Amino acid sequence: MTSTPPSTGTSNATPAPTGGTTKKARVAGLVVSALVVLFLLFDSLIHIANTQMVREAMAELGFAENLNRVIGVVLLVCLILYIVPATSILGAVLLTGYLGGAVATNMLTEQPIISTTLFPIYVGIFVWGGLYLRDARVRSIMPVRRA
Repeated sequence: MTSTPPSTGTSNATPAPTGGTTKKARVAGLVVSALVVLFLLFDSLIHIANTQMVREAMAELGFAENLNRVIGVVLLVCLILYIVPATSILGAVLLTGYLGGAVATNMLTEQPIISTTLFPIYVGIFVWGGLYLRDARVRSIMPVRRA
Protein backbone atom coordinates (compact mmCIF):
# COMPACT_ATOMS: atom_id res chain seq x y z
CA MET A 1 0.00 0.00 0.00
CA THR A 2 1.34 3.39 -0.93
CA SER A 3 0.40 6.63 0.63
CA THR A 4 0.37 10.05 -0.89
CA PRO A 5 2.01 12.93 0.91
CA PRO A 6 -0.35 15.51 2.34
CA SER A 7 -1.08 18.46 0.13
CA THR A 8 0.77 21.65 0.98
CA GLY A 9 -1.69 23.83 -0.89
CA THR A 10 0.73 24.58 -3.70
CA SER A 11 0.11 23.56 -7.24
CA ASN A 12 2.57 21.58 -9.33
CA ALA A 13 1.36 23.38 -12.44
CA THR A 14 3.88 25.73 -13.95
CA PRO A 15 2.55 29.29 -13.96
CA ALA A 16 2.51 31.24 -17.20
CA PRO A 17 5.64 33.36 -17.53
CA THR A 18 4.92 36.92 -16.57
CA GLY A 19 8.31 38.09 -15.38
CA GLY A 20 10.47 40.31 -17.48
CA THR A 21 7.68 42.43 -18.90
CA THR A 22 8.20 45.95 -17.71
CA LYS A 23 5.33 48.37 -17.86
CA LYS A 24 7.14 50.44 -20.50
CA ALA A 25 7.74 47.38 -22.70
CA ARG A 26 4.13 46.27 -22.35
CA VAL A 27 2.81 49.74 -23.26
CA ALA A 28 5.23 49.98 -26.20
CA GLY A 29 4.08 46.54 -27.36
CA LEU A 30 0.44 47.53 -27.10
CA VAL A 31 1.07 50.72 -29.08
CA VAL A 32 2.99 48.90 -31.83
CA SER A 33 0.35 46.15 -31.97
CA ALA A 34 -2.47 48.70 -32.07
CA LEU A 35 -0.87 50.52 -35.00
CA VAL A 36 -0.44 47.25 -36.91
CA VAL A 37 -4.00 46.20 -36.12
CA LEU A 38 -5.42 49.54 -37.26
CA PHE A 39 -3.50 49.40 -40.53
CA LEU A 40 -4.46 45.79 -41.26
CA LEU A 41 -8.05 46.36 -40.13
CA PHE A 42 -8.34 49.17 -42.65
CA ASP A 43 -6.85 46.90 -45.33
CA SER A 44 -9.26 44.13 -44.41
CA LEU A 45 -12.31 46.39 -44.47
CA ILE A 46 -11.53 47.92 -47.86
CA HIS A 47 -11.11 44.40 -49.26
CA ILE A 48 -14.45 43.36 -47.79
CA ALA A 49 -16.07 46.53 -49.13
CA ASN A 50 -14.47 45.68 -52.51
CA THR A 51 -13.81 49.32 -53.37
CA GLN A 52 -12.86 50.36 -56.89
CA MET A 53 -9.28 51.02 -55.79
CA VAL A 54 -9.01 47.47 -54.41
CA ARG A 55 -10.58 45.93 -57.52
CA GLU A 56 -8.08 47.73 -59.75
CA ALA A 57 -5.06 46.91 -57.58
CA MET A 58 -6.00 43.25 -57.22
CA ALA A 59 -6.71 42.91 -60.95
CA GLU A 60 -3.26 44.36 -61.64
CA LEU A 61 -1.78 41.65 -59.39
CA GLY A 62 -3.73 38.97 -61.25
CA PHE A 63 -6.43 38.19 -58.69
CA ALA A 64 -10.05 37.58 -59.66
CA GLU A 65 -12.47 40.23 -58.40
CA ASN A 66 -14.51 37.68 -56.42
CA LEU A 67 -11.47 36.93 -54.21
CA ASN A 68 -11.25 40.43 -52.72
CA ARG A 69 -13.86 39.80 -50.04
CA VAL A 70 -12.42 36.37 -49.23
CA ILE A 71 -8.97 37.89 -48.74
CA GLY A 72 -10.47 40.61 -46.52
CA VAL A 73 -12.31 38.07 -44.36
CA VAL A 74 -9.21 35.88 -44.01
CA LEU A 75 -7.21 38.90 -42.87
CA LEU A 76 -9.97 39.92 -40.45
CA VAL A 77 -10.03 36.44 -38.86
CA CYS A 78 -6.24 36.49 -38.48
CA LEU A 79 -6.47 39.92 -36.85
CA ILE A 80 -9.14 38.79 -34.40
CA LEU A 81 -6.93 35.86 -33.38
CA TYR A 82 -3.99 38.26 -32.97
CA ILE A 83 -6.00 40.65 -30.77
CA VAL A 84 -7.31 37.97 -28.37
CA PRO A 85 -4.54 37.31 -25.81
CA ALA A 86 -5.21 33.55 -25.63
CA THR A 87 -4.75 33.17 -29.41
CA SER A 88 -2.32 36.02 -30.12
CA ILE A 89 0.59 33.75 -31.02
CA LEU A 90 -1.57 31.76 -33.44
CA GLY A 91 -2.80 35.04 -34.92
CA ALA A 92 0.77 36.26 -35.38
CA VAL A 93 1.74 33.00 -37.11
CA LEU A 94 -1.27 33.23 -39.44
CA LEU A 95 -0.57 36.90 -40.17
CA THR A 96 3.00 35.93 -41.02
CA GLY A 97 1.69 33.44 -43.56
CA TYR A 98 -0.72 36.01 -44.98
CA LEU A 99 2.04 38.59 -45.30
CA GLY A 100 4.34 35.98 -46.86
CA GLY A 101 1.72 35.48 -49.56
CA ALA A 102 1.77 39.21 -50.18
CA VAL A 103 5.56 39.13 -50.57
CA ALA A 104 5.33 36.21 -53.01
CA THR A 105 2.63 37.96 -55.04
CA ASN A 106 4.69 41.14 -55.21
CA MET A 107 7.75 39.20 -56.33
CA LEU A 108 5.83 37.31 -59.02
CA THR A 109 4.40 40.53 -60.43
CA GLU A 110 7.83 42.20 -60.27
CA GLN A 111 6.83 45.07 -57.99
CA PRO A 112 9.52 47.47 -56.70
CA ILE A 113 11.59 45.70 -54.04
CA ILE A 114 12.07 48.27 -51.27
CA SER A 115 8.74 50.09 -51.37
CA THR A 116 6.33 47.30 -52.27
CA THR A 117 7.78 43.80 -52.09
CA LEU A 118 9.42 44.22 -48.70
CA PHE A 119 6.56 46.21 -47.15
CA PRO A 120 4.73 43.08 -45.86
CA ILE A 121 7.98 42.02 -44.20
CA TYR A 122 8.15 45.38 -42.42
CA VAL A 123 4.56 44.86 -41.24
CA GLY A 124 5.42 41.34 -40.07
CA ILE A 125 8.34 42.68 -38.04
CA PHE A 126 5.94 45.05 -36.29
CA VAL A 127 3.40 42.23 -35.75
CA TRP A 128 6.00 40.11 -33.95
CA GLY A 129 7.79 43.07 -32.34
CA GLY A 130 4.58 44.29 -30.71
CA LEU A 131 3.76 40.80 -29.51
CA TYR A 132 7.33 40.26 -28.28
CA LEU A 133 7.22 43.41 -26.19
CA ARG A 134 3.81 42.75 -24.64
CA ASP A 135 3.86 38.96 -24.13
CA ALA A 136 6.39 37.12 -21.95
CA ARG A 137 5.37 33.80 -23.55
CA VAL A 138 6.78 34.96 -26.88
CA ARG A 139 10.02 36.04 -25.22
CA SER A 140 10.29 32.62 -23.57
CA ILE A 141 9.82 30.91 -26.95
CA MET A 142 12.19 33.22 -28.86
CA PRO A 143 14.68 34.68 -26.39
CA VAL A 144 17.26 37.22 -27.50
CA ARG A 145 20.64 35.74 -26.66
CA ARG A 146 23.92 37.56 -26.46
CA ALA A 147 27.00 35.72 -27.68
